Amino acid sequence: MDFTDEKDYIMRIIKEMVRVLFSLVFGKKYVSVEIEKENKITLSQFDLKEVIRQTIFSVSDNENNKLMTGELLSIENNKMTVTSLDGHRISVRNIELQESYPKMEVIVPGKTLSEVSKILPGEAKDTINLYLTDKHILFEFGETKVVSRLLEGKFYNIGQMLSNDYETKLTINKMELLRCLDRSTLFVKESDKKPIILKIENEQMNLMISSQIGSMKDQIAISKEGKDLVIGFNPKFLVDALRVIDEEEVTIYLINSIAPCIIRDEKSSYLYLILPINVSNSNV
Repeated sequence: MDFTDEKDYIMRIIKEMVRVLFSLVFGKKYVSVEIEKENKITLSQFDLKEVIRQTIFSVSDNENNKLMTGELLSIENNKMTVTSLDGHRISVRNIELQESYPKMEVIVPGKTLSEVSKILPGEAKDTINLYLTDKHILFEFGETKVVSRLLEGKFYNIGQMLSNDYETKLTINKMELLRCLDRSTLFVKESDKKPIILKIENEQMNLMISSQIGSMKDQIAISKEGKDLVIGFNPKFLVDALRVIDEEEVTIYLINSIAPCIIRDEKSSYLYLILPINVSNSNV
């Protein structure tokens, strides 16, 4: 391997009969971004890596709506709340911080968080520092620094959607439900909008899906409070949420067949809201 001078901007890699050329940009022409180290937030690498994993899947990839391509990081006192949404679902995760901080909010591009998660070792004993300015965020851990621009604008007010009201409350084994939903996705192509229909009555949940590929019916036991209900969802959205919940059992709150469902725990460490699909014309 050898480097030519700055006039050529070429790197040559030669091995036996193989000769490869790369065009280069010399370091002194590379623009370095330096930001002031202010508004420092310190947290566990493990916590940050986990909270990204548990919310990144509901970041939108639609560049026409920039705010939905990012995640809201909200810090107040000793709590950080991370929120993402894509128009069909909302993911919220809360983590406790070791110190108390003044209220701060920034919207970080989802692509930035995804890349940080990939290179972050994620050890519980190690920490990462976040520095926040009006336009940038700096992630600093070990010898690594990642600087990203923030998304500008005011994030969506989701508080009015996160009601504590419900007509039906379900407690269910997470892995049993997840395995059933995984099987149902075999009958849905990526482009299909076919819902999985959940028929909730007594202490049972009947799950049904039908498409051009085939059909499936399954049944699992539940603990139910409140009314019976028939409701439909995109099975992938349920699967995405359940896969990042660590508890053996999950609690699902429902109002009716056209209102979103909410999956949350008693400690309010996580909340997942998923919009239903109309199944009024389905035979159940």
